[in-house]
Amino acid sequence: MMNLSSARRPDLLAAGAAGVTVVMWASAFVSIRSAGAEYSPGALALGRLLVGAVVLGLICLVRREGLPPRAAWPGIAISGLLWFGFYSVVLNWGEQQVDAGTAALVVNTGPILIALLGARLLGDPMPPRLLAGMAVSFAGAVTVGLSMSGEGGSSVLGVVLCLLAAIGYAGGAVAQKPALGHASALQVTTYGCLVGAVLCLPFAGQLVDDVAHASLSATLNLVYLGVFSLALAFTTWAYALARTTASRMGATTYAVPALVVLMSWLALGEVPGLMTLAGGVLCLAGVAVSRSRTRSARVVASAPRPEQTRESA
Repeated sequence: MMNLSSARRPDLLAAGAAGVTVVMWASAFVSIRSAGAEYSPGALALGRLLVGAVVLGLICLVRREGLPPRAAWPGIAISGLLWFGFYSVVLNWGEQQVDAGTAALVVNTGPILIALLGARLLGDPMPPRLLAGMAVSFAGAVTVGLSMSGEGGSSVLGVVLCLLAAIGYAGGAVAQKPALGHASALQVTTYGCLVGAVLCLPFAGQLVDDVAHASLSATLNLVYLGVFSLALAFTTWAYALARTTASRMGATTYAVPALVVLMSWLALGEVPGLMTLAGGVLCLAGVAVSRSRTRSARVVASAPRPEQTRESA
């Protein structure tokens, strides 16, 4: 009879990959805040994408990954334009206009848009546990946003930019899903990053100027964003997305605001209040609910297939 742990191994690997993504994306908010003081939004986006493209390209060469199949290119191109390129620029710009709480609240409408687009365009199921988890996590994101809204000024422009970032994130994430049916996670991430870099090439002059005047710490944050929160995190995202639905993956990213609060506490000494901590707990609880399965689903998933039963008889 099949070992239950080996049967669950793919699910555990996908969950682990999603966890890496969430941690890296949460750390990106701290790095963007730091580097954004010395890099313009477009230059920061281009620099991050170029660093990520170099790292991913080297990995592709070592692994001898060829070009993605033709069928994967529509999804790669759309995700590259909307997520790697457009999202990166407007998020960097938006975080310069609004406080962290407002930005986290607005950008975290993305998972809801992913769920709606996934159900409409990809036929993703919307089970009650997913909907309930999303509702709990969104309540947590609202709580975090309200608790931190007094940390700095906000502007209509900043809110609009963060909302546009959420739309780009959702559209790019949903576009990736069909591409992963034809190409590997590494291929989809690498060429999506290249598409985004090409989109951001008009900011090359700003990047050269900013690099010449930026401090070492700001440039190291840019490199970190390219290596870890882009090359690593987007690859683990694509790996996990290929093994689950876009809606479920989107709900998982609701943990990001909670981790941002924790990282700001540890790295920047910003002690969160009780309301902020409560919102973070709600975000994590909602993710746990959205990724859980009913007892009957677990039984079906762990039950041996007929051929396995015959082999072990």
